[in-house]
Amino acid sequence: MVDLKETDPVVSEMVRSIVEKHLTPLDRFIYGFADLSDVLDPQFGDFRFGISIGQKLDYRIVDAITNGPTPEYYAHYRKTNQDLSVLSGNIAQELERNGMRTLCVEPSISTDKLDSDYSLTLRTRLSHKMVATRAGLGWIGKTALFISKEFGPRLRLVTILTSTSLENSRTPVKMSKCGKCNACVEECPAEAATGQLWDTTMDRDEFFDAHKCRAQCKAFGERLLGAEARICGICVSVCPIGHNKRG
Repeated sequence: MVDLKETDPVVSEMVRSIVEKHLTPLDRFIYGFADLSDVLDPQFGDFRFGISIGQKLDYRIVDAITNGPTPEYYAHYRKTNQDLSVLSGNIAQELERNGMRTLCVEPSISTDKLDSDYSLTLRTRLSHKMVATRAGLGWIGKTALFISKEFGPRLRLVTILTSTSLENSRTPVKMSKCGKCNACVEECPAEAATGQLWDTTMDRDEFFDAHKCRAQCKAFGERLLGAEARICGICVSVCPIGHNKRG
């Protein structure tokens, strides 16, 4: 088994080759490696490094969101999560065949689990957004969205954990790059954001009320989708970052 404590550039390059082989077409994805050794809960044991993968959402579908989620967006959101789950599983299997130990973390958890296991904090055991910032793929926006340089917030994330040390070519992102833009804050129907800029020293609750957001998402699910869904998408739609990557 490949269980390296020191980063091996040859192993890292092998992992990059495997990951990119599965990301087709490559221009619809971003990915990076993250050292999580100082932030992960001990429950993850030796799995202290992460592979963060982001899949671009369909801009046409996202742009159609104006006053709340559309059925098409809800279906696309769920399908993208399912695709990422399969994708990460396939990558992990190939990494395992090449001697690495891996642990896939699903791109999303069920509504029931968020309403029960995580209802008090709305925090899961691993934040895909945190892994992605550590991988240097982007930052956290004012409504707690992950913002990528390539696609803005129009993507979904998944994480593969490994015990193998991986070399990342990107520097971890520690501060927001949203600047004075308040588009998501002003359009948020839940008024859940304070407008403060994120950095790694801040707790989410200092700049964003996840419970207000979730309550609004529940109301949208019932009224617009007729489903037990917790989804909105307005802040995803209005963000100006990444609009140059259409399609």
